[in-house]
Amino acid sequence: MRSPMRVALVQEAAGLDPDANRARLADLVPAGADLVVLPEAFARDFGEAGSDVGAYAEPVDGRFADEVDRVAAVRRTTVVAGMFETGPDAARPYNTLVVRGAAEAAYRKVHLYDSFGHRESDRLTAGPPAPVVVDVAGARVGLMTCYDLRFPELARLLVDEGAEVLVVPAAWVAGERKVDHWRTLVRARAIENTVYVVACGQPGPRYSGHSMVVDPLGDVLAEAGEGPELLTAELRPDVLEQARRTNPSLANRRL
Repeated sequence: MRSPMRVALVQEAAGLDPDANRARLADLVPAGADLVVLPEAFARDFGEAGSDVGAYAEPVDGRFADEVDRVAAVRRTTVVAGMFETGPDAARPYNTLVVRGAAEAAYRKVHLYDSFGHRESDRLTAGPPAPVVVDVAGARVGLMTCYDLRFPELARLLVDEGAEVLVVPAAWVAGERKVDHWRTLVRARAIENTVYVVACGQPGPRYSGHSMVVDPLGDVLAEAGEGPELLTAELRPDVLEQARRTNPSLANRRL
């Protein structure tokens, strides 16, 4: 990270109409940020638990990604947003993050949400367990999605690829202990890897909200409540460097 990075987190709910969600991008993506993060599955929400989402999948050069690209260009920023991507199994698409703007990438969610009574793998295909890192505004940015947060191995793979910022779009289902788990895990991934974590979720009542930006020593720079909200924060390279001097855990690893 060579200079401060301005980030914006758009904690907004995705609806069930892909055309409406796509049309909202122009109003929701702000100007003035180097990186704008929208939640998981923003192109079209999951719907009721166990719903078939195959009919709403698109290629990563389809209408949703094209609009993300257009809006990113107009706002002069890089945008990360979630969608369902067509894959080899038409009935079980990928849960994908598209990145458009100064960087272009696609990350297919590795860990599907087969937990807390849900079976995401019944309707979606897991992506390959390979880290995806992009360069944005002089920083190395690693991509994760929602349930991936519970797997420290993926975060460490991203850091081993040079990630200084972890971006985590989510649709973190609401429920008992869920906000506490979310806050704990976001801070843990930041602390153990001495990285910034930018975690953007869909709001309540169905999801947990509480989008967060956490610095490399675990300090919360910004946190949303349960409802729709726009968060902004500045990620500073001197804070990252000082954290890694104070807590050189990456250098002290014994494998």
